[in-house]
Amino acid sequence: MTSETTAGRWLELTVTCDSEAVEPVSELFSSYGFNQGVAIEEAFTQDPDGDNFAVDPSRPVVVRTFLNASDTAPRTIDDIRHALWHLGQLRSISELSVTEREEEDWANAWKAHYSVHRVGRRVLVKAPWHDYDPASGEVVIELDPGMAFGTGLHPSTQLSMIAIEDELSPGASVLDVGIGSGVLATGAALLGAGAVDGVDVEPVAVRSARENAERNGVGAIVHVEQGSVGPGEPFQGEYDLVVANIIARVLIALAPGLTNAVRPGGTLILGGIIDVKEAAVRDAFAATGLALVRREEREDWVVLVLRKAT
Repeated sequence: MTSETTAGRWLELTVTCDSEAVEPVSELFSSYGFNQGVAIEEAFTQDPDGDNFAVDPSRPVVVRTFLNASDTAPRTIDDIRHALWHLGQLRSISELSVTEREEEDWANAWKAHYSVHRVGRRVLVKAPWHDYDPASGEVVIELDPGMAFGTGLHPSTQLSMIAIEDELSPGASVLDVGIGSGVLATGAALLGAGAVDGVDVEPVAVRSARENAERNGVGAIVHVEQGSVGPGEPFQGEYDLVVANIIARVLIALAPGLTNAVRPGGTLILGGIIDVKEAAVRDAFAATGLALVRREEREDWVVLVLRKAT
């Protein structure tokens, strides 16, 4: 096999083994793998909303590495199989799987799958590398999805945006808790909010949200800080509209702070709720005195719209 025929071709080597075999298999793979790289994929359990992540030590582990086909001698795979056979006499190790892969320009290939999509009834999101001529009444957010902190594709984000479209009054003040990419905050600003504050505990999300607000010309309206909601956090005022598209466990923990951030007569939009945890979220916010206005559901995800009494 010549370098011309193997250029851009890779060999993916994979085994499944018990946890005790991970270290010796990884050491073997690193001695052959490209740049000594080894990927270890542990089995885990996780709630549908991404909460309660935990490694499951009772299940097998997948270990893989990649070899440049042009640099791989014919005997190399046989040598690796032989070494794995010896290791397998002591530990549980599967047969070696060898899969040929074509090299792709991943940095650009995925862009073809992310162009323009509808997030709300009026709001659409488009990637910077696509042109789009909005119809009358449409609001277009240009969003760089590179940091993957929310592109508007998730059902919970879409339901939250629709709720913002329904509840936002021109000139209203908005607080976005868990701002992520800033898609909801930027959408609120483009829909006519007078001032939008946003917080996130992740510094990279803060930076991404600021950049996306600037990209869409609403950097003077959207103000983002690192933090959360409650005593000692960046924003302490009351807002006409508060949005929190996070996960149920965090919403419950933040219930007092989120409630206090809503002005009398104001609205709270809660997203990121998987249906099996809806009841617990409802109970937490009923205890704070907020009244449920309506709920929306899509693909097992629920958004709740709550109102504070005047």
